[in-house]
Formats: sequence, structure tokens, C-alpha cells
Amino acid sequence: MRRFYRGGIFSAPPCKRICVLLSWKAARLVRQHPSDRCSAPIGLQRPPPCQLVQFSDTSLASPTMCRVAPTPMIMQSADSILKEFWVLFLEMHGHLQMLVPSASQIIIAAGSLCKAKIASLGFFPLSLPGFHLSGTVTEPATATEPEMTYKVAISFDRCKITSVTCGCGNKDIFYCAHVVALSLYRIRKPEQVKLRLPISETLFQMNRDQLQKFVQYLITEHHTEVLPTAQKLADDILSSNSEINQTHGAPDPTAGASIDDENCWHLDEEQVKEQVKLFLSQGGYYGSGKQLNSMFAKVREMLRMRDSNGARMLTLITEQFMADPRLSLWRQQGSGMTDKCRQLWDELGALWVCVVLNPHCKLEEKSCWLRQLRKWGDMDVCPLEDGNYGSELPNITNALTQTSNHSQDSLARPRRTVFTRAIEGCDLHWQDSHLQRIISSDFYVSPSYQREGESLLFNSQGQPLWLEHVPTACARVDALRSHGYPKEALRLTVAIINTLRLQQQRQLEIYKHQKKELLQRGTTTITNLEGWVGHPLNPVGCLFLTLTEACRLEEENCLEMSGIPIFPIQPSALYRHVPVASGYQDTGESYLSLAMEVALLGMGQQRVMPEGLYAQDKVCRNEEQIIARLQELELDAALVQTLRKQCVLLLEGGPFSGLGEVIHRESVPMHTFAKYLFSALLPHDADLAYKLALRAMRLPVLETTAPSGDVTHPHHLVSVVPSRYPRWFTLGHVESQQCDMASTMLTAAKGDMLRLRTVLEAIQKNIHSSSLIFKLAQDAFKIATPADNNPDTTLLNVALELGLQVMRMTLSTLNWRRREMVRWLVTCATEVGVRALVSILQNWYTLFTPTEATTIVAATVMSHNTILRLSLDYPQREELAGCARTLALQCAMKDPQNCALSALTLCEKDHIAFETAYQIVIDAASTGLTYSQLFTIARYMEHRGYPLRAFKLASLAMSHLNLAYNQDTHPAINDVLWACALSHSLGKNELAALIPLVVKSVHCATVLSDILRRCTMTAPGLAGIPGRRNSGKLMSTDKAPLRQLLDATINAYINTTHSRLTHISPRHYGEFIEFLSKARETFLLAQDGHLQFTQFIDNLKQIYKGKKKLMMLVRERFG
Repeated sequence: MRRFYRGGIFSAPPCKRICVLLSWKAARLVRQHPSDRCSAPIGLQRPPPCQLVQFSDTSLASPTMCRVAPTPMIMQSADSILKEFWVLFLEMHGHLQMLVPSASQIIIAAGSLCKAKIASLGFFPLSLPGFHLSGTVTEPATATEPEMTYKVAISFDRCKITSVTCGCGNKDIFYCAHVVALSLYRIRKPEQVKLRLPISETLFQMNRDQLQKFVQYLITEHHTEVLPTAQKLADDILSSNSEINQTHGAPDPTAGASIDDENCWHLDEEQVKEQVKLFLSQGGYYGSGKQLNSMFAKVREMLRMRDSNGARMLTLITEQFMADPRLSLWRQQGSGMTDKCRQLWDELGALWVCVVLNPHCKLEEKSCWLRQLRKWGDMDVCPLEDGNYGSELPNITNALTQTSNHSQDSLARPRRTVFTRAIEGCDLHWQDSHLQRIISSDFYVSPSYQREGESLLFNSQGQPLWLEHVPTACARVDALRSHGYPKEALRLTVAIINTLRLQQQRQLEIYKHQKKELLQRGTTTITNLEGWVGHPLNPVGCLFLTLTEACRLEEENCLEMSGIPIFPIQPSALYRHVPVASGYQDTGESYLSLAMEVALLGMGQQRVMPEGLYAQDKVCRNEEQIIARLQELELDAALVQTLRKQCVLLLEGGPFSGLGEVIHRESVPMHTFAKYLFSALLPHDADLAYKLALRAMRLPVLETTAPSGDVTHPHHLVSVVPSRYPRWFTLGHVESQQCDMASTMLTAAKGDMLRLRTVLEAIQKNIHSSSLIFKLAQDAFKIATPADNNPDTTLLNVALELGLQVMRMTLSTLNWRRREMVRWLVTCATEVGVRALVSILQNWYTLFTPTEATTIVAATVMSHNTILRLSLDYPQREELAGCARTLALQCAMKDPQNCALSALTLCEKDHIAFETAYQIVIDAASTGLTYSQLFTIARYMEHRGYPLRAFKLASLAMSHLNLAYNQDTHPAINDVLWACALSHSLGKNELAALIPLVVKSVHCATVLSDILRRCTMTAPGLAGIPGRRNSGKLMSTDKAPLRQLLDATINAYINTTHSRLTHISPRHYGEFIEFLSKARETFLLAQDGHLQFTQFIDNLKQIYKGKKKLMMLVRERFG
């Protein structure tokens, strides 16, 4: 049977990494086998052969057919090249299946085209024998590379390229540029490619001589390549027992496959494995995560195009994922995988759910997949669905209408892997007649005579319902979208939303009967076993995307340039209202309003916080993703109406809503969601916006067990709850979101005293982190004090209130930002006014430590800058000064060690207060103050002109001091020398009073000798004391008071010498000799000092005569 191929090819540049596959329309003129006409289930019709292909990157995808008339191949400039590229590309959009990893490669292709003109590619003799296209492609020379020629061969069968070969040796999962160029050339210029019969048909027409000549010429042309093979085949043919002679006929690669043979697009399986293995080995670095995600996107694109390679490619990817050596390592170490890896595994599991829910899937295929999935799931290294062992989640096949008929054991499975939901999905089917009617028609409604009373199939308006476990039903929608059935997915989505509406209505009715009891108890149970936000199947996101895709303004995604559609770099995501198709009546709804409604309904679901860090983090990320998509919608009147309606229902939803009056202690907070609702509602319904946001401010997991009705006394806990189970790993994120929402409300309420007061009370009651309240206070202060306008007094007072709360919360706890907080509060109070400063000074003990109150608060309040900033008059300055002095004295009484000096400083301008502070210091000297503190205060007294008081304090300090013989570098030495100098300057009596204290406290010989030497000099003066005169005579060491000091110094040298000789080493001998030299200088100050020192040296020689070397050095120096 002869087989012919007709089509059209035009030339194209060798753009890097662009892969092109012939689609159904590209080969619609090819004679099609009857086996290609496949049947579809009821309601799911296979699209026509010319089904257009979409990009893997949906931002550049366009389901609208773009038809452009062929243009001459004239290239004049870069612009014309680019224009020609789009002409060719858009014409081929209906003929080719573009397999590119991302939208960026389309731009790369356009850029490559600008560098290499299409006409520069050379195409040498091309032939098309049967189902095999071969040719030679020449790549033009560049500045760095010479001209290269490659031989290309392409086999195809029933509209699919089944194999490719190119001499360039490209190793990638995408076709090389030369294969692409040859395919395009054949489509564009069919007249340039000679049409031939399959080679077997040609050989059949030859006689024996022609056949022999054909074979010999073929061998001669390629003797180095085919001669060994030709010799082997000749031997086999001549042998009657060879295997080749046992088979009738011979293969023909150009004749195509048999009608009964399976056919599929060419896929280099080994290359897919190598690519995935390489990306996994990089551990998420070097963009490998993005590359793997692009491969997942390619699988989805294949599924959408009904390409059987989709499941093949996913199987290859999964095998490499399961072979990842890190899985065993993570399991052995008991550590979790990284978030990037975890997200990749989630996407892998979701893709398998789509594959097994293929509406056209054959039972044999599903059975094969089920065996493979179970094999992977039974492996020990297989990752679990939520990262925790023993997690119990509902089965995917449990419909809402069936839960009452199942036991508790059937609702849970002890070990759920990432493949469990796909395994469960294999039990689902599409044969339900009600389901088939839903997805097959927009006009499926209940008969009018059946619309009275309850029904599980239709609502009261006659619209069809689909009562199934919600994530499972949404998985069906995702499968329909993924396999190229957008209309069917849309119909099922509408039925699911109608079902959710009916459930919401019934839940409200139930709550009305239980409301009184629940409010009295102040708590409730979680009614939803499984949260929809953060769910592995992403039900809310699936429904939202299905609805918004139907409303996308596709014409906005193209720019018109000289009549040529050009895809922009950053297309805008704009939507329009598309009425919901309904066969019963015009509901007045649009798919866009339904998208908003289902997003709000799903986000507002009350659900328990899941276990495990990853599961909780996934909830947060999914919530943010849905909100980001909601923010893309431009709120018009219809969407605002939907927003208002859903917000009211959420507030009245009771225990079924996360924004209901009563929620469970472990309920997922609504802060992020409520912040979006508040911002969206505020311009349209401020009262509803504030009511909703204030309701959402609560965080019951941090509340104490106090009755929920007690709102007058907030109960604050530290933001760590270690005794709870399960732990809230994302508690920090939750609290920061709560803070962001509060900040948003504060900003919006600026200038409205009543609303600000309400928001303030909510913050004080519900936020338990001092750091976050401080952040709110700073935010409020910043908003209240704009640089170019007058301050907002009301908001300033709110900032001050929050700051005061922070002070009370952190007063008895350690906080590294405490000093910053105290300084900020004083600044805020200064901005508020003098009354605020007076208030914090008078109530300092509830806000500050004594040290903070004296060193920071009072000192700042009394500073010159503060007085100038407030423009205070004399009475106000006196009032502030009086409050500061009172504070200082109170702090000095409570903590004299840290506040005495500050109290003296603050009180020095008031005689009575200063005397009181001084007396507090004297009283505390014997009990609480250390010698260091007393010396510091004494120096302050001398500096302020109170030498006698300084001397008294120095004497008290000396009585607390004890300097050992070897403490010649003690930090108090300078204070001792200062005290002696002070007493010396005051006179003989003061020096005589201090020396006994020095002798008693100081035992270091070098320090005592230094004091003695200084005291023998002329006194530095009598410190300006009236009535006292310095005679200028040097004091004698033989008379009091220095005689006692001299004797003490000599004894100290003797004792220190014996102590040092006990453990002296030879390396310290020289230092010891110098020490004895200083000792001799002190001995000689006495009248018989020479005799005493000689006797001292003789004693050393006698006692330590065993230290011969040392004693020899002593003799050499001292005789």
C-alpha cells in the first residue's frame, strides 16, 4: 500500500533551544489511519485536529487563533527580521506545537533571529520518502565559529514526529535548531522537497540489475560506515538458517508504522533522566528548581495537548526523584528536606492526581499507574504528604454525602505519602450520569416540577449540585483543565460553587439554633476536618484560576505593530465580566464574581492549624498566593457587591467561619485575609471594614484561660507556647501579620478619634508581643508627625498609649531593645506635651527601672533641648524640675547603687533636695554602696566644690577596700592615690585620719611606697577651703602621721618579698632584684633604714641559701 505525505514547510533560523513538534493541523493532509479516530466519554468531545497549541508559560499563551497571510521572505533590517519572525511564528502557531521551557525563550528566539537572517540557512538536497524526511542543514559562519553542515533525519507517523536524528549531537530534551529548521522548511516550501514513495515501494519497481547497482552504489558512497553492516547482512541472507531468513519481508523505516501499532511523539527518555538527575544533584542551586518547575509545566502542556508523552515524561521524572540519594540521608538523620525540594514533591504529587483523573484514561493505563504509584509509595524513602508520620487526613474519595456512612477508621490513614492522593484518585471515575450531564452542557437544569423540597442533585433554582469532598471535586476540575477541557472544567466549577453556597446557607441555619449556647460557652469545635487553604490539591486556587481564565482579556495580551501582533514582554493581567452560562434563567452573575466569591469563602473557612512546620508554612504561602491573585482584580460595583455579601456571611457564619463570633483556640488566624478585606472594603463600606478587621484581630492560641467575655483586662502571654501540641512553628509570622493589620487600621483611622480608640483597645487586648506593639507605636508616631504638616494629636496619644503598654510589658523581662524603647517613649511624650512628661515622671515606678528613670528619663526631660522644644515658661520648667527631683530621690532610695550619683546631679540646683540626696548616699554607704561607687560620688563632690564631703565619702570608700600584696594593677589604685592627695590637700588632720584606713586596706608594697613618696612632697593646696593655710613645709617620715605609713610600707615589702620567694622561678630573678632595689629606697627613708635593710638582706641569705644563683645575684647587688 502506497503512503504519501503532503504539507508545507518554510525556513527558519537555528534559534537555540526552541523545540517544534508537528501537531494535528500541521499534518492534517497526511492520510490518517482509522485508529486515530478515538471516542470520548459522554460530555467530553475530542477537539478537532487543528486544535491550537498554547505556550507552557500562560502569561504568553493565547487560545485565540492568529492567522496571518504568508509574506515574501525579504529581510532588510532587524525590525523587519523581527516582524518576519512573528509572521512565521503566528502562521505556524496553528501548525506546530512549540515546546519551550519558559516565555523568556520566545524572546531569546526573536533575538536570535535578529542576528541570523533566515535566508542565510542553506538546505541541501531534501527528500521525503514515505514517512521519513531527511536533509542537510548548513549553519552560517559567525565571528567566532566557522560554517557547519549537519545531516538531519525525521520520522513521523499519524501526525506525530516519532524520532529525530541530527549530526550536531545536541543533548537536550528539546529538539535542536536544525530539526526545527528542517521541519519548518518542509511546511513552508513543499515544492522544494521531492515527494517520494516509501523506499520499499521504490525497490519493488526495480529489476535484479537495478537492485544490484543500487546496493553497490550505496555501499560505495558510504563504504566506511555501512560496509561492515552490509557484509553481515549478506552473510545472514546467504545462510538459510539465519534469523533474517525466518521472517517474511523486510523492515522499511520510511513506510511508517502499522495501523495497529502505537505511536507517540519522540521523547529522548535517557536525556530526560539525565536532565532531572543533574538538576536534583544541584540541590536547588544554580536555578535548578526553576528548571524542574519548567519540566513540570511541560508535562502539564503535554497533558493539555493529549500528548501521551506527558505521563511518560512524568514517570521518568518521578523515577529520578525517587532515586535521589538525599532521601535516604534525610531519613537517616531525621531531618526534613528543604522547602524548595518539598514544593517540588508537592507539584509532583499534584501532577499524578491530574494524570490518573484523565477523563480519557483507559483502565489498563490506570491499573499500570496504580501499580507504579503503590510501588513508589511503599518505599521507605518516599516523602510523606505533610512531613509528619502518623498524620490522619480524610480520604480523597470520601464525598460529603457519604461521611456519615463510614466509620472513623475509614476516614484516616496512618501513612500518607505524596502519592497517596493520586492512588486514591485511581478509585474515581467519570461515569456518573449526573456528573456527565453537568460537564456536557450549560443548559442542564432540573425539571420545574422537581424544584420543591430538598434535593441532593439540584438547588432550589434548579441549578445542578455536585456533592463530593470539596478538594476531590476541585481535583476533577484541575484534571479537566490540565487535559484540555476548559469549558467542562468551568461547568463543574459552577456546580461546586452552588454546592458550597447551599452548605453555607445550611450552616448559618444550624448556627442560629446553637448561637446562644455557643456564646455562653465561649468556645467551639473545629467543624472542618481539612482546611482548603494550604491543601495539597489547592482547591481554592484551582477554582479561582478556572473562573478567572474564562474572564481574561486575551486581546490585551498582544500589541499591534503595523498590523502584526507582537507579544509584549510583560503582559497585563486584565479581566472582564463574562456572564455565567445558565439554561434556566439569567442569574446576573459573572465568572469573575464567582471567582471572588469562592476565594473569599475558602479563605474564610475556619480550620485547625495543621501539624508540622512545612504544613503550617504552606498555609501561609497559599494564603498569600490567593490574596495576590485577588488583588489583580479591579473592584467594580459587581465585585464590591460580592465582597460585601461574603463579608457579612463570614461575620455571621458562627463556628463554620474563621471570622465568626466564636472560634476554636487552635483555629488558623484570619489576619492576612482580613487585612485584604479591610483594604478592599474601606473605600466602599468603612463600618463593615472595621467590624471585620477588629473581629479578626484575635489570636486565641496566646490567650490565657480567662473567660472569653472578660474584655476589660487583657491577659498577655509571652509569644512562645512550648506546652501546646501541636506547636505553632509559624507563630512569629502569624503575629507579624496581626501587627500589619493593626498598623493598616491605625493608618486608616487617622483623624477619627472614635475609631482610633477602638483600634487601640483591640491592639491592647489581642497583641501579646512587646516588640510588635512597639513597632505599632513607632508606626503611629511616624504617621502622626509628618514632616510637612502639623502633628495629629489623637494618633500621637495612641502612639503614647502603646508605648506605655510596651514599658509595662517589658519592665520585668529582659529585652535587648529596652533602652531604645525608653528613649523613644520620652521623645513621644515630648511631642505630646508637658502633661505627658509630668505623667511619666510621676508614674515612673510602673514604667521604668530606677536606673532608666534617672539616667534616661529624668535626664532627658531636664535637658536644655527638651525645654527649647516645648517652649516652656518658668512655672512649667519648675513643675518638670520638681517632678524630676522627686523621681531622683525616690530612685536613690530604692536603688542607691545605680541612682545615687544621678540623684545628686538632678538635685544639685535645689539645696534641700541635694542635702536629702547626700544623706541617702551616706546612709547607703555602710550597706549597699561599693567602694567604687563611693569613690565615683566622692570625685563628683570634689568637682562640685564639696571637698570635705568628698573626703568623707572617700574615707567610707577606703573602709570597704582591700588591696592584697600582689594587686599592684588594681583599678582602685588611682582612687586611693586621689583620696590621699585630697586628704593631704585638706591638711594634716585629714591626712592623719585617712592614713590608718590606708594602712588597714592596702597591703601592696609598691602602692604604699607611692603614697608615702607623694605625701612627703609639698601638699597640693587646701582645696580652696577658707581659713586654712598651707605652711609649705615638707612632712617628716619620722613623725605622725607618716611614721605609721612608713612602717606599714616597710612591713609590706618584707612580707611581699617572702611571698614572692616561695614560688619564684629563675626567669623572674632579675625582676626580683629590681623589686629589692625599690624596697631599699623605702627603707632608707627611716633613720635606721640602712641598718634595717642590711639585716633584712642577711636574713634572706640565711633563709633562702638553697637558691644559690639568686643569692649570688643578691650579694652582687646589695653586698
